[in-house]
Amino acid sequence: MSAWVLPDHIADVLPSEARHIEELRRQLLDTARGYGYELVMPPLLEHLESLLSGTGEALDLQTFKLVDQLSGRSMGLRADTTPQVARIDAHLLNRDGVARLCYCGPVVHTRPDRPHATREPLQFGAEIYGHAGLEADTETLLLALDCLAAAGLRDGVIVDLADARIVRALFAGVPVDAAAIARVHAALAAKDASELQALTQDFPAASRDGLRALVGLYGDVAVLDEAAKALKGTPAVAAALADLKQLATGLNGAAGRQISFDLADLRGYAYYSGMRFGIYVPGAADSLVRGGRYDEVGAVFGRNRPAVGFSLDVRELVGVLPARPLRAAIRAPWSDAPGLREAIAALRKSGETVVCVLPGHGSEIDEFHCDRELVEQGGQWSVRAI
Repeated sequence: MSAWVLPDHIADVLPSEARHIEELRRQLLDTARGYGYELVMPPLLEHLESLLSGTGEALDLQTFKLVDQLSGRSMGLRADTTPQVARIDAHLLNRDGVARLCYCGPVVHTRPDRPHATREPLQFGAEIYGHAGLEADTETLLLALDCLAAAGLRDGVIVDLADARIVRALFAGVPVDAAAIARVHAALAAKDASELQALTQDFPAASRDGLRALVGLYGDVAVLDEAAKALKGTPAVAAALADLKQLATGLNGAAGRQISFDLADLRGYAYYSGMRFGIYVPGAADSLVRGGRYDEVGAVFGRNRPAVGFSLDVRELVGVLPARPLRAAIRAPWSDAPGLREAIAALRKSGETVVCVLPGHGSEIDEFHCDRELVEQGGQWSVRAI
């Protein structure tokens, strides 16, 4: 095999895409900062027991593992940043009140989490710790939508809502192991009614009928009323449905935005404990943004704080956006002429991009659009249009 061939689902990022990714990264972080979120930078690798403790166990199969040559302990490359941010909130910041934290950095997956996905996403996320009310859920959704709007995605956006408490309530009192629960979750996610019927035939009637009803409970806000009738008698389900209706009300009013519900949707990380959502945009085969409430995520680190947040892959986001135009630049000669270097330095200090043309390379095309040039006129260097 050639030395330049990379592993499957791993790729270099070339100049045009890299510039777009970096510009988006800055826009997303600036948008989060506008809401009051503080930037954190967790390490790319940690001791394995920290990465995979508690709710992080769901990431076990996605985590690359290695041995630390200094200590001999097992380490892992992070597959998701949320457990690390929960550790920072619980163990390092240890604040009494609300903590708004954001991050943007690479994660590594042992296998792609969806068709054609990279195994090295650049994960951007924002999370609120310390508030259990719907206000935090609503802010998370609004920030996620504002991040997409900052990237240029305003029309055709679909917010799909669900709540992990509904399925949890229907499993309450059912004597099944984790493997059986995982099979039911898979059948629900695939809307496989026949498989679900086979898996739940020995369940208590209320749980069996409720789980089977979930397969058809997706669509617009009318689904919530249908669910209230089909799943009546369970207080936790009623509370979840009321919260979903209130969240939908808080999101209405923006042009180009559609709200939908899929009460059987259990995709994503298993640590979600309440409201969960996916945001779909034109050009993306699956949800571009995923998030929700995960109140137990910090328990293993000693603080079981309310938590809600979302994340997205910046590289995937770039893939659904139109290519950006080349950056405008000023072309300058490579010369020792008096005043030239000072003129170039002044232009760069003012924020301009100045490309010095090396001898013999004046006609080459690169990542910049030189629409102006630096020329000498009467002993003075000035910029003129090309």
